[in-house]
Amino acid sequence: MILRQILRLSSLFHSAVAIHVRRNLGLSAIVFNKTKELDPVQKLFLDKIREYNTKSKQAGGPVDAGPDFQKDMNESLARLQRAYGEGDLTKFPEFKFEEPKFEETPK
Repeated sequence: MILRQILRLSSLFHSAVAIHVRRNLGLSAIVFNKTKELDPVQKLFLDKIREYNTKSKQAGGPVDAGPDFQKDMNESLARLQRAYGEGDLTKFPEFKFEEPKFEETPK
């Protein structure tokens, strides 16, 4: 009986330690990867993504989008509104779930 409880506790302890080791190993891999110098292609890719991000924030939308893009966007939104009804199609829809009303019937 006591041996069985000791084995059960040891298996719980082993699983808890294994989870912590996996987490710490994963985090240390991320930390070491950040300190390591990147491949030139990866560095260029990250630089372009950061550059696009700053331009996008300054422009408030897509970067280097001409009047054709805005025209296509408006046509697509009009087509979707005709197909799916009114409302703002640029926002995620809000759902309202109400609790069902159950009535107890006497037996």
